[in-house]
Amino acid sequence: MDILVEFKLVLIPIVVFLVVYAAITFELVNKAVAAMSGVSVLVLLHVVGEHQAVELIDMETIMLLTGMMIIVSILRLSGFFTIVSVKIAEVTQGSPTRILVLFSIVTALMSAFLDNVTTVLIIIPIIIELTRGMGLDPKKYVLSQALISNIGGTATLIGDPPNIIIGSKVGLTFNQFMFNLAPLVVIVFIIILFALWISNRDEYKPINTNLTKLLTVQLLMEKIRFEFMNIRIDRSMMHKGLMCLFLAIALFMTQTITKLAPGVVALSVAMLLFIISKADVEYVLEEVEWSTLMFFAGLFILVGVLEETGVIEWIAHHVFVKVGDNPYIAVLMVLWVSGIISGFLDNIPFTITMIPIIHLMLETNPIPNNILWWALAFGACFGGNITMIGSSANIVSIGIAKKHGVNISFMDFMKTGAWVTFISLSLASIYLTFFLWMSL
Repeated sequence: MDILVEFKLVLIPIVVFLVVYAAITFELVNKAVAAMSGVSVLVLLHVVGEHQAVELIDMETIMLLTGMMIIVSILRLSGFFTIVSVKIAEVTQGSPTRILVLFSIVTALMSAFLDNVTTVLIIIPIIIELTRGMGLDPKKYVLSQALISNIGGTATLIGDPPNIIIGSKVGLTFNQFMFNLAPLVVIVFIIILFALWISNRDEYKPINTNLTKLLTVQLLMEKIRFEFMNIRIDRSMMHKGLMCLFLAIALFMTQTITKLAPGVVALSVAMLLFIISKADVEYVLEEVEWSTLMFFAGLFILVGVLEETGVIEWIAHHVFVKVGDNPYIAVLMVLWVSGIISGFLDNIPFTITMIPIIHLMLETNPIPNNILWWALAFGACFGGNITMIGSSANIVSIGIAKKHGVNISFMDFMKTGAWVTFISLSLASIYLTFFLWMSL
């Protein structure tokens, strides 16, 4: 009887989690469906009760994601991103190097303060149109922006889902993320951008300055301007949306003073924006990625059950805790294991799984200044660049490119993504080692 009980309480959650993980990794079914199906199985088999399952959901993370999605949706509805895209296209004026640099800067900033998936949805179609019109290969530009979006998103609490999860679960503030992660992200961004330019410098040579080519560029600018500016622009809604976005960021940055949780801030500001903008509520809510929110909720429950049954503790003890008392080995192990695994598996479920493991590691080896959490954030975010399935932004970028007739294979992506990730993680290793040395 005891064996049956143990099977039910331990083995079933493990099997369900692995099946869900495999379904997500190999895209057998929609990731939200996979996660919630796993929850349904656990509830039906009475491994976890309905009320207990709901309590395992981190509502702080769900509220933060929902609020930011609403703010971004209203800004998109206002036409803000349309104007930004046209202005970027005009400033580049057909220079391949300028296109790479300017778009990369915008992509990194947008990924840090909005969302890297939203960013590539806006940026990738524009850059394909520009490069193709000038007779350039769009593939290199699409790849660069996908990679840069993951690097830029690492800098802040709201830039990438792993950071949102870490911040919410551990109680780290927006400022803590900015202060500890952004300096390295800036360095990595500059070095990777230069490396991308060097590795494909033939692609970024100045275009011919003959009259025909210049006229082609000007006509392309006019085409882009005409197509995008035909979209309705609501400047009143845009101004209100930007005001609320800056308000949310300001409240994130002053969290230590206001004591307001990021989730409460995001959702409250989103509701304020709904009221003052008079945006079409139904349209905006349709734009919210409910499947992503369901995916998060399901994963919180699945990992929560594993934690309560002692599975997480066992993994922590036998894999990570055994590194001993050496803090340098512990930090580098979390960084590189997180980076490599996140490159081949979805970094969201991995991050959720790692949080209780790191909590247990800190009980046996109390490393100061949240350095283990920064190692996890760097690993999960940077590691997503190894393959095209490593992050949602990669998958979206490849999908958009394919719709436009630009085919990027798994190996095409990995040839660039692997060395970009290696450089990023190597720089993170130096940064965290120095940070730890200063903290001890």
